[in-house]
This record gives sequence, C-alpha cells and structure tokens, in this order.
Amino acid sequence: MHTLRKNRPLRRIVLASAATVSGMVLLLSLKPHTTPAVAGLAPSPAPSSSSSGTSSSSGSATGTRTLTGNSVQTRYGPVQVRVTLKNGKLTDVTAVTYPQENPRDQQISSYAIPQLTREALTAQSADIDTVSGATYTSEGYRQSLQSALDSARR
Repeated sequence: MHTLRKNRPLRRIVLASAATVSGMVLLLSLKPHTTPAVAGLAPSPAPSSSSSGTSSSSGSATGTRTLTGNSVQTRYGPVQVRVTLKNGKLTDVTAVTYPQENPRDQQISSYAIPQLTREALTAQSADIDTVSGATYTSEGYRQSLQSALDSARR
C-alpha cells in the first residue's frame, strides 16, 4: 500500500506541513555570515608589542616582558592575545580581543578562552589543541599567541 494514496488527502497535507516546518527550522537555525564588504573594513593586523621590566642587551630573555600578538581576523571576529614572559618562561596569557558580538559568541568565548589559556601555559608554546565547538576562536588564539612568541624571540 502506498502511503500517499489519493483517498487519504489529510495524510498528504500532514506530511507536506511537517516537511515545510522542518525545512524552515533548519533555515532559521543557520548563523548569518558576515558580508565580505563589512569584513573588508577591518584594519589590517599589525604587530604591536610593548616591553616592561628589564631585558638584557645581549638578547637573552631575562626580566619580565609583556608582548601583544597580532590581531587575527576569524569568521566570527578578531582574536588577539597578550603574553607575559618572565625569564623566558610564559607566565600569563590574556585574551585582549575575542568574539563577543552576540550571546552565542560570548558563551563560546567564555568557555574556550580559559581552556586555551591553560593549555598555552602548560605547553609553554602555541602548540595547543583546538577547543571543540570553538574552532575559529582557537585558531585565531593560536595564531595571535604564536606571533607574540615570535616577537619575543626577535
């Protein structure tokens, strides 16, 4: 027996309505993307760094230094971190800029940023794992952290 027989029009109406509602729910659950024109207005990232404390003239890593990594543009907004190095050891990582445009971005960032910071301090490098559910933020965090660490070596 065929489920869409002509003598059962109510069944066809119910199935068509369910398919339409399912399609609408899927469409409405998509996150809107940033238009390329708006994304193009962001200034190009420029490395910025500041030093505090003492640092030896021979180039060795002594004293306390604070360096800010490049601002990395991600799909959901820029990510930028500031690192503190003491005697060449990573002692603090602070997210200066991260996605927080809407409640979902805030929720993801509040979960991912502390995890990424812990991993960076444990690894003492930018070789850290991606946080599940925060792939773009993790990648931006990793790139900004690496640029700050690279500028510390110069």
